[in-house]
Amino acid sequence: MNDERAAPSARGSLEWEDLMAFLQRTFYHNTLDKWLTALVIMVVLWLVLLILRKVVHHRLMAVARKTATPLDDLLALLIKKIHAWFSFAVSLYAGSLALTLPPLLAKVLAKAAILALLLQGAAWGTEIITFWIGHSGKKKAEGDSSDRAVMNLLHFLVRIVLWTAVVLLALDNLGVHITTLIAGLGVGGVAVALAIQNILGDLFASVSIILDKPFLIGDFITIDDFQGTVEHIGLKTTRIRSLSGEQLVFPNGDLLKSRVRNYRRMAERRVVLSFGVVHQTDPSKMEAIPGFVKEAVEAQSKARFERAHFRAFGDSSLDFEAIYWVADPDYKLFMDVQQAVNLALLRRFRTEEIALARPTHSVILEQAKAAAGINAR
Repeated sequence: MNDERAAPSARGSLEWEDLMAFLQRTFYHNTLDKWLTALVIMVVLWLVLLILRKVVHHRLMAVARKTATPLDDLLALLIKKIHAWFSFAVSLYAGSLALTLPPLLAKVLAKAAILALLLQGAAWGTEIITFWIGHSGKKKAEGDSSDRAVMNLLHFLVRIVLWTAVVLLALDNLGVHITTLIAGLGVGGVAVALAIQNILGDLFASVSIILDKPFLIGDFITIDDFQGTVEHIGLKTTRIRSLSGEQLVFPNGDLLKSRVRNYRRMAERRVVLSFGVVHQTDPSKMEAIPGFVKEAVEAQSKARFERAHFRAFGDSSLDFEAIYWVADPDYKLFMDVQQAVNLALLRRFRTEEIALARPTHSVILEQAKAAAGINAR
C-alpha cells in the first residue's frame, strides 16, 4: 500500500520538476518563465488600460451631466481619446522590461514607446485646444461676432505650433539632428517670407485687427472716401458692403495704414447747425434767435441742446452757429431729428418775419455821383 501511495507522489514530483525544467529552458536569451511573465504583464496592463478607459470615461460622463464646470467634460474627453495603439505600445514596453533583450531591440522598443507617448500627447493637446476653442466660442457667440475669427485663427496657429514641436521631438528621438534641420528650415523660411512678404503683411495685419478690434463684423465704418458695413474679416482681406450695394474688398495691410471712422461705437451724434440771416434783421430779433434754436432742439426727445450764438458778420449774412446732440447713434434717427429741428426753425422764422440770408451782392450808388454821371452823359 505504501508503495502505491508513494508512486503518484513521485510521479507528481517528477511532473513538477519536468515543468520547472521546461520553464527554465532558454529562448532568445530568456528563460520560458520570463517570456510568460512578460506576456502576462503586457496582456494584463493592456486589458487594465482598456477597462479603465471605459469605466472612468463612463463615470466622468455621469458626473459631467450633473455639473456646469467644463473641467470634468474635458477629462472625460481626454480619457476617451486614449488610443488602443498607445495602450498596446505602453503594455509592450512594460512587458519587455521583464526580459533581457539585445541592446538594439531594447532601444527600438523604448523609442517606440516614447514615440507613442508623443503622438498620444499631441492627440490630447489637439483635443484640449479644440475643446477650449469650442467652449470659448460658445461664450463669445453672444458677444462680438468677430471673436469667431479670433478663435479660428488661434486654433490654427496653436495646432501648427503643437504638431511642429511633436514632429521635432519625434525626429530627435529617432536620432535625427534637428539642429541642422531647424537651421535649414530657418533659411528656407526667410526665403519664403521674402517671396510672400505682401501676403505675410496682410496676415499679420489681420492678426492685429482681430486682436486690437478697431472694428467688428457688422460695424459701419468709413475709410477715406469709402464707407459701408463690415461683412467679413479674413486672413488677407476685409470685405465691406457699401451703401450702394457693391462689396468693397480691402487688403488688411492697407486698412492698418488708413484712418478708419467707426460709427457703431458712437454713443451719440454731434450736430453743428450753421445759418445766416440778412443784415437788415432787427437786433432784438437777433437776441431771440438762440432761444428759438433751443426751443426747437428741446422739443425733440432724443436731442440735447448745447449752445447757440451769433458767431460772425458775414459778407452777405449775420452768421449763427448752434451745437446740439442726438442721443442715439442710429443714422436714420439722426437725420429725422435734424429735419424736425430745421423745419421748426423755418416755421418760427417765418412767424417772426426773420429772413434767412443767401449770397448776394448789393450795389449802392450815391445820388450825387449818380446824378453827376447822368449829367455828364
